[in-house]
Amino acid sequence: MDLKFFKKSRSTFIFLLVFSAVAIPIYYNLLKVEKKLKVYHPADVNPRLVDVSIKHITRDHTIADFELINQNGDLITQKDYENKIYIADFFFTRCTNICIAMAYNMSELQEFYKDDDDIMFLSHSVTPNIDSVAVLKEYSINKGVNDKKWNVTTGNKKHIYELARKSYMAIIEAGDGGEDDFIHTEQFVLVDKEKRIRGYYDGTETEDMEKLKKDMALLKKEYTRK
Repeated sequence: MDLKFFKKSRSTFIFLLVFSAVAIPIYYNLLKVEKKLKVYHPADVNPRLVDVSIKHITRDHTIADFELINQNGDLITQKDYENKIYIADFFFTRCTNICIAMAYNMSELQEFYKDDDDIMFLSHSVTPNIDSVAVLKEYSINKGVNDKKWNVTTGNKKHIYELARKSYMAIIEAGDGGEDDFIHTEQFVLVDKEKRIRGYYDGTETEDMEKLKKDMALLKKEYTRK
């Protein structure tokens, strides 16, 4: 009786062991949800950052088409960023506070992703009347800008300010992009290949740059799985 019970118990134990070895990984994989970055729409962002004209939008928000001029005098449009992930910011060359740290961190990111053709950078001058092509060229040389990866741009002020407020949602202050309008922000904005916003980061903070790198890795995985 004891021997039969022992054999039966042993068989049950082996069955449970084998079943667990097979079933648990399957169950875990079924439950496991791949972590993905959030897609930001106006309704998801701090209302103070969102222009009143787009606050109602809950889906399908993308960066609007743009026409800018870079440090080499070249016209830069969405076509230059087609099928690219990019990081955008807003700066001005005469800035002596947050822009210094922002430029340093952007250049560090440029170096970190120098061999990744999927990733680019886009900086918009918020004082385009001062930051001419010649000024931007000198600035880009001083900051070690790689022309193939990082466009430092100027252009129509109203156009740039509308991009900041209605596309990137990076500015708290309201305004019309007129002569007296001025914006200043430390935000780095992560944009995916579909022109959607996937993250916001403080461009002056080292911790945020590390978070950006981790988020970039997640975003790259999304495209690897497609």
